Amino acid sequence: MGWKAEVNVPDYDKCIICAAPHTTNWDLIIGKLFLGAIGRESGFFMKKEWFFFPLGYLFRWMGGIPVNRSKRTSLVEQTVELIKKSSKFHLAITPEGTRSANPNWKKGFYFIANGAGIPIVLIGIDYEKKCIYANKAIMPTGDIDKDMREIKLYFKDFKGKHPEKFDIGEL
Repeated sequence: MGWKAEVNVPDYDKCIICAAPHTTNWDLIIGKLFLGAIGRESGFFMKKEWFFFPLGYLFRWMGGIPVNRSKRTSLVEQTVELIKKSSKFHLAITPEGTRSANPNWKKGFYFIANGAGIPIVLIGIDYEKKCIYANKAIMPTGDIDKDMREIKLYFKDFKGKHPEKFDIGEL
C-alpha cells in the first residue's frame, strides 16, 4: 500500500498503545496491518455499536473489545486487574475517543497504564507522509497534566487522513 514504518520502541511484554490521529475508520485497518508487519499484536477498544452481525465476529477476531460508552463501568479497574494477571498484554486506544475533532481527549488509556505500572507506546499515523511512527514510549508518572502535555506534543505534527478532524486541545 506504499506505507513505511519507523519503529524505535521495544516490544514490551505489556503496554498501552496510544494511537493518533484517529480521523477515519481506515486507521484501524492500517494500524492492524502495521502491527502485523512488525510482528506485534494488540487488542483494541471499540464502541459496542460496531459489534453487530457480521462485523462483530470480525472485530472480535481482530482483537476488538466492545465498550458501552453510554454508562459508567469499571472498565479501567477491570483492565488494570487483567493486565496484572497477564504475562503479555497489548491494548491500542485512540485518545480522542472519536473520529471527529475532540480537544478533550479521553484519559482512560492513561489511567490504565498508570494503574498497571506499564508504559504507553505512542504511535503516530501520518497520511501525508504515508508513514506510521512508533518512536516514543512514556512511563506514566502520575502527574496527568504533565504527561498528557507530553503525549499531545508528540502527536501535534501528524496529519490524519482528515486533518481538520484532529485537535490536540490546549496544552
